[in-house]
Amino acid sequence: MRVYLETSGKGPTMSTEITVTVNGTAQTKAVEPRLLLVHFLRDVLDLTGTHVGCDTSQCGACTVHLNGEAVKSCTVFAVQADGAEVTTIEGLADGDTYSNVQQGFWDEHGLQCGFCTPGMIMTSEALLKQNPNPSEEEIRAGIAGNYCRCTGYQNIVNAIGAAAKAGK
Repeated sequence: MRVYLETSGKGPTMSTEITVTVNGTAQTKAVEPRLLLVHFLRDVLDLTGTHVGCDTSQCGACTVHLNGEAVKSCTVFAVQADGAEVTTIEGLADGDTYSNVQQGFWDEHGLQCGFCTPGMIMTSEALLKQNPNPSEEEIRAGIAGNYCRCTGYQNIVNAIGAAAKAGK
């Protein structure tokens, strides 16, 4: 990690060079130490599938996997991800083949407006990694940190259940 002091007419700013492997590709960029991971993904790498919802870590729309764990990327600084592996919603599908969770959301109509969907899918992927055969109650508990204002959750729960069955 290298630290730079830049002067660009707006006054001095500090930037730090980080390398993060995102969806299997190493990305080396200079970032301000205060830049959140969600903004690094969206604004620096142009991976806009990760959504900014509430800016308070309550909604889960910004959920990604950091070294295999689901995290709300609005609570992580990009510099904290230096040397880490990040998977976003863009990194789940294998070409034209959806992951079991993505396919479950498609088949079971687990979305309406789609705003919460990337974070909900990333959380669901982590849930099924930890518990490949969850009950409905365990699914509901597993996605409790993600808000959906459109669906009423039942189709989301059905989608995760279908993904669990498909993964067997």
